[in-house]
Amino acid sequence: MYYNGEYHLFFQHNPYGWSWGNMHWGHAVSRDLVHWEELGDVLQPDELGPMFSGSAVVDWNSTSGFGADGRPPLVLIYTAAGSPTVQCLAYSTDGRKFVKYAGNPVLGEVTGGNRDPKVFWHADTRQWVMVLYVEQRGRHTVHFFVSPNLRDWKLASVTEGDAVGGRYLFECPDFLS
Repeated sequence: MYYNGEYHLFFQHNPYGWSWGNMHWGHAVSRDLVHWEELGDVLQPDELGPMFSGSAVVDWNSTSGFGADGRPPLVLIYTAAGSPTVQCLAYSTDGRKFVKYAGNPVLGEVTGGNRDPKVFWHADTRQWVMVLYVEQRGRHTVHFFVSPNLRDWKLASVTEGDAVGGRYLFECPDFLS
């Protein structure tokens, strides 16, 4: 995404080795999309668990209330994969220092297999939409949640995996409006 004159890239990784586990979120920036500078980790495991994948959005209207001095916040929405597995927020008003939201989690566990929130602003309905992968009763599903402010979410609908690709639907869902 483009924020404060730079493109921002966030990525899930284990900074201590090639093996799976101990997931963090790394951060890199670029002014031209060719040359990138890594800035280090912005999300580290905490009492809610390791940092699984998610989304980053610019809250241009500061609906979340995280903006400061007329600057819209850059908000990270991620899965904290502890027990329970929950969805959380972190935010920044300078694109460098991120603060985990004190009210985390913003969405509790649906099942042990819920993860990878894809979040975007839907201008027509003036609300945020979260598309979340949820393994439910051995089936792959996508849950749609809506929020006016990125902090308060309610379930809008559920799509069964067989309706949208069955066995091929798994993790990291995306949705384009």
